[in-house]
Amino acid sequence: MTGRRALGRQFGWLWAAFVVSSYGTGLRFGAFPMIAVLVLHSGPTQVAALAAAGRAVGALVAVPLGPWVEFRRKRPVMVAMDLIRCAALLSVPAAFALGRLSFAQLLVVSVAVATADIAFRAASGAYLKGLVPPEDLLVANGRFESTTWTATVVGPPLGGAAIGMFGPMTTVVADAVSYLLSALGLRAIGGTEPRPARAGAARLRAGELLEGWRYVLAHATLRPLFFNAIVVNGLIMATEPLLAVLLLGPLGFAPWQYGLAFAAPCVGGLVGSRLAPRLVARFGQHKVMFSAGVLRACWPVGLAFVRPGVPGLVLIMVVQFGLVTCCGLFNPVLATYRLDHTPSDRVVRTLTAWSVSSSAAIAAMTAVWGLLAALTGPRTAIAVAGVLLLATPLLLPRREHAPLDTREQAASVT
Repeated sequence: MTGRRALGRQFGWLWAAFVVSSYGTGLRFGAFPMIAVLVLHSGPTQVAALAAAGRAVGALVAVPLGPWVEFRRKRPVMVAMDLIRCAALLSVPAAFALGRLSFAQLLVVSVAVATADIAFRAASGAYLKGLVPPEDLLVANGRFESTTWTATVVGPPLGGAAIGMFGPMTTVVADAVSYLLSALGLRAIGGTEPRPARAGAARLRAGELLEGWRYVLAHATLRPLFFNAIVVNGLIMATEPLLAVLLLGPLGFAPWQYGLAFAAPCVGGLVGSRLAPRLVARFGQHKVMFSAGVLRACWPVGLAFVRPGVPGLVLIMVVQFGLVTCCGLFNPVLATYRLDHTPSDRVVRTLTAWSVSSSAAIAAMTAVWGLLAALTGPRTAIAVAGVLLLATPLLLPRREHAPLDTREQAASVT
């Protein structure tokens, strides 16, 4: 099991589509808050609402998409979601050019993009499971993870430079074009994809909306991993706006220092994702996932001790490098484990439930931690999140459970 394994022409096109859209998203990082502030002259409350509303409402709208996507061909759904994201993003510079851009439109576009993101990720996970042999899933997920972190390193600095030279609409257009190119790459995969067979009623039933959650919560290993992922992601993401306030305000970091402090350590994500197949081959999936999950929780508390100047910058980069390396190792192993332990006819609903829950938790925790920071200060709120993260390894499964056998899979779909 190595990262150099050839996975075929079809996976190559799938990966290429993922690469171009990931770099487009990296370029657009922070564009909507900048547009809200620089173009629409929005205040902090509106900017915070823009960040939270896209995730929260997008997660709510995405709930019925899981059952809908489950019994449709996945590649056409992925192409459609790419085109929806492209059209939604292009509406922003179009409205700006006509002098009609509004904050309400930014909110609508944020919701549309967030909803399409969830549907695309769920469909792509199911499509990947059918495209790649089980023994190659970790290698494939490792390549996606390494692409994500590489785009995070390269995209935001280039996007910031492009915004500085050509204005805030530049990266929005670039991201929209990236989704169009991604759709073309998905079309180039070729081949035929059978339509999934649907058991039971032909119409969507209300109970199916919760099927993904029911499956995850009934699974002895996925259940603790689910709660661990929700809490960890929520606490990490909730502190990002607070770090921006602390570093750019009282501590006096320049914007380029702030960007460097969080972009450069993302190299650790590339390192972790490349190591994942080798470590799993040597130590086993469960041991690697548990160890990376424990180590991941140990780093963020260090951000509460950041100080002005070079020592503070170095501390942030060390903490972020350790955190991102552990995340880069943990994420592809979790993604592979989740696909391995989910029957093919429930992958989309399970991944949708996972993404919806994560987005909703991040939105809720961001709001709560914003209120906590208003009452106690950003540093205290960051420290509280770091201390709570130290307890999250308790949610990780301690024992390795055997994968579902064919009889369990048959029983799970009846």
